[in-house]
Amino acid sequence: MKAEIISIGTELLLGHIVNTDVAFLSRKIAEIGIDIYYQTTIGDNPQRIIESVRKALSRSDVIITTGGLGPTIDDVTIQTISELIDKKDIKIIKNKVGSAPGLIAKCGNKIIICLPGPLRELKPMFEYDILSYLKKTFKGNWTIRSRTINTTGLAEAKVDAKVKDLLKLKPPVTVGIYAKLGEVDLKIMSKAKDEKTAVNAIKKIEKKIAKRLNGHIFGYDDETLESAVGKVLTKKKLTIATAESCTGGLLSDRLTNVSGSSKYFMTGIISYSNKSKESFLGISQKLMEKYGAVSRPVAVEMARAIKHFACVDIGISITGIAGPTGGTKYKPVGLVYAALVTDKKRIVMEFRFRGSREDIKFQASQAALNLIRKNT
Repeated sequence: MKAEIISIGTELLLGHIVNTDVAFLSRKIAEIGIDIYYQTTIGDNPQRIIESVRKALSRSDVIITTGGLGPTIDDVTIQTISELIDKKDIKIIKNKVGSAPGLIAKCGNKIIICLPGPLRELKPMFEYDILSYLKKTFKGNWTIRSRTINTTGLAEAKVDAKVKDLLKLKPPVTVGIYAKLGEVDLKIMSKAKDEKTAVNAIKKIEKKIAKRLNGHIFGYDDETLESAVGKVLTKKKLTIATAESCTGGLLSDRLTNVSGSSKYFMTGIISYSNKSKESFLGISQKLMEKYGAVSRPVAVEMARAIKHFACVDIGISITGIAGPTGGTKYKPVGLVYAALVTDKKRIVMEFRFRGSREDIKFQASQAALNLIRKNT
């Protein structure tokens, strides 16, 4: 069974918005055993729409269009493809979130599904109406399941070296490697006749990966590092406070992005300037003059001070040079120190990050979160 997605929207072609619909639909459709063979993006042009749909009908069994739908059933997309379908076989799908309806139509033994463009409208419509229809219509197909293993603290090349043989696996079970900023993910895909067989095949590979990457795995699938840290802090009933310089509050922002974070996150201070480090955290001017604001001793004192000030179990700090200016020969752009202080531990780590200012800030926050995860 072959499926094709046609994304309609000039704003997509021009790069004004990111096509999040395709990622969502491809993942969901694959899970029920329908193979995605083609993805096409076109502008809001009736002639191009009809040409793309005709081409899709010649090579695919299920055609899904996204975008180009207005609030009425006689909008441009439906008008354009109406000549290809029997209007008696059209099922209108009510939009529970927005105004543009969707539809399911038959064209011979092919199926055309039209969905609205905004993901917040498309997602509930697909999950509540379209998915059940596809499962019912194409029951008996293969089942595809996946599992993503999220790692941090190792470069892509090092992760690759540890699982090189697994990356060479051929279907029905495959492993892919995907590098993100400050993170490397391994995705296991399994195709089988039933869900149990697919899941069991994934578990076998997952165990091998877990053994080889022990200590670097922080979560699975959509889990974030901050949510993984939150789980640990909640489970151990620990409280934390942050003192940030170069990250400008990003670490605090990520920690508090997790629902329930008020149980463990107490406060955060952005001590950006040397003066603020002295006045808010009590870091001595002599210490900063001797070692510099970006240094191991200052990072430790920042973490110690915020722990004492907030009366928490863990004090965490970040100080560094985010760039693109401010670096020197001995302290280049990307140099970051993260420190963690508890009643029993004082740990400080040095990092050398590359990339834009935003990249360095994110990687610094990622390193600090991983420091918390590994030492609580």
